[in-house]
Amino acid sequence: MNKTININLGGIFFHIDEIAYQKLKLYLDAIRRSLSDDPQGRDEILNDIELRIGELLSERITNDRMVINDSDIDEITKIMGRPEDYSVDEELFEDEPKYRSSTSSKKLFRDSDDKFLGGVCSGLAHYFGMDVIWMRLLWLVLFFFFGTGFLIYILLWILIPQAETTAEKLQMKGEPVNISNIERKIREEFQDVSSRVKSGVNDVTDTVRSSEFKNKAKSGLQEVVDTIGKIILAILKVFGKFIGAILIFIAAATLIGLIIAAFSWGSIEMLGFEGDFNQYPPFFFDSILPMWLLVVFGFLAIAIPFVVLFMLGLKILSSNVKSFSTTTKLSLLGVWIIAILGLSFAGINFATQNAYDGVHNQTEELPIAVSDTLAIKMIGNDNLSNEKELRRRHNFETVFDNDVEKLYTTRVNVDIKPTDKATAFVKIRKESDGKNRLTANKDAESIEYNFSLTEKNLLLNGYFLSDLKNKFKDQLIDITVYLPVNSIVYLDASTKTYLNDIDNVQNIYDGDMPKHYYKMTENGLECLDCDPNIFGDDFKSNNENFKLNIDENGVQIKVNDGGKDAEVKIDKNGVKIG
Repeated sequence: MNKTININLGGIFFHIDEIAYQKLKLYLDAIRRSLSDDPQGRDEILNDIELRIGELLSERITNDRMVINDSDIDEITKIMGRPEDYSVDEELFEDEPKYRSSTSSKKLFRDSDDKFLGGVCSGLAHYFGMDVIWMRLLWLVLFFFFGTGFLIYILLWILIPQAETTAEKLQMKGEPVNISNIERKIREEFQDVSSRVKSGVNDVTDTVRSSEFKNKAKSGLQEVVDTIGKIILAILKVFGKFIGAILIFIAAATLIGLIIAAFSWGSIEMLGFEGDFNQYPPFFFDSILPMWLLVVFGFLAIAIPFVVLFMLGLKILSSNVKSFSTTTKLSLLGVWIIAILGLSFAGINFATQNAYDGVHNQTEELPIAVSDTLAIKMIGNDNLSNEKELRRRHNFETVFDNDVEKLYTTRVNVDIKPTDKATAFVKIRKESDGKNRLTANKDAESIEYNFSLTEKNLLLNGYFLSDLKNKFKDQLIDITVYLPVNSIVYLDASTKTYLNDIDNVQNIYDGDMPKHYYKMTENGLECLDCDPNIFGDDFKSNNENFKLNIDENGVQIKVNDGGKDAEVKIDKNGVKIG
């Protein structure tokens, strides 16, 4: 009669007789001693060997009361084998035959060590003995050309178990599950983990994690959900990399543009070179701070955030990029705040430049008699402006007048009004903004404008010149020509865009007034040779009771009085009344 012992082997509960227990214990102790010279992974190897023995013994158990005997242990040791390099005590098994490695048929598992999604392709490749790349290409063909590959893949993902233990991984590849192969497999996995640690990867392989938590394996469906989450996370990481690349591109392009702009804005003026003054921002003009300092402030205020953005993009693309040190961060922040404060001061100073309106009036008499006909014409200067046509505009142009850079603008308004004086005169009103009234008046007075009277022709400049610093001071010139009543004036075609709301009795639009003669009345100009079609509607409605038409055919007069019409026509045939 043998004594029965209860043991736990590989997480499985067994009833075993005392002789079988002693033989199994001697077998495991011999394996443990053979591994004592190289302790790396020893416990892991023993755990997998015990797990495999437990699986083999459980296959022999037909009911819960069955007891393992020594013959069962002999069969198990034959299956597991005894590698020649193990220093197992030969005396323990001197009466037993030499162990031989048993062959193992392949079993279908999902390969967790070589998986792209769930390891289905890798497991099938091992089972059918083909390269995994061809298996994956086959699934891609099924997916893209037949449309059912994805659903079948998900189904197999759920149904096929994952190879978690060392024995299952050996069975997946058709290798014998014996002591030698278990030891070799585990040592290979430990070497793989060691190489990952050396390369800076802190995670361990899924196989080691599986063997550590083999009793907590997830179900296939749960793994599908987890893997889908990993796929979404991977997509987000790829999207993050794309965002990082975009940030790097935008930041780099902006910084290069800033460098070019800094030179084009004249920052190299402090080195003795000239820049294009007309390209500066508004608050750079007439500022208390030096121009080069404002350029530096502007460059730093924009460049520093984009430098930080550039570094952020690099860190998104590569975790190996080191961040700025705390000292560098604080220094950049301090410089950026100083630049912002400097620009803010310049902006406030610019706002004060336009706080007040300044005016300078200039009046000149025109030595012409009432009986004379005055012709008004606008003139330009082709040596200054590049514009092909002389017309009123609100923009500015940088020109050189006697090698001095100045502002050129055609913002000139022309008006014609009656006067009670016996002589004609012209009034030039120059306007400008300034930080105070006195400065505004001086800036207005500094505007350069000329006109002349030559042989009864009043030649008005269609432009004026000003200092560069006055670009944003809303400068303009209003010209008013005062004529005695009954004076005759001719408006040249060049005045078309300069005329500004001129009073005339026929309500003619300013654009239709040039190239005609006018007589000055107390109510404004009266056209002497205009086509009645250009008269305003108000004039036509007020004068519809009396119409006078003089042409080459004679004189025609129409009168409407109380609904009765009368007409007088004078031509070469005489006078006709109707």
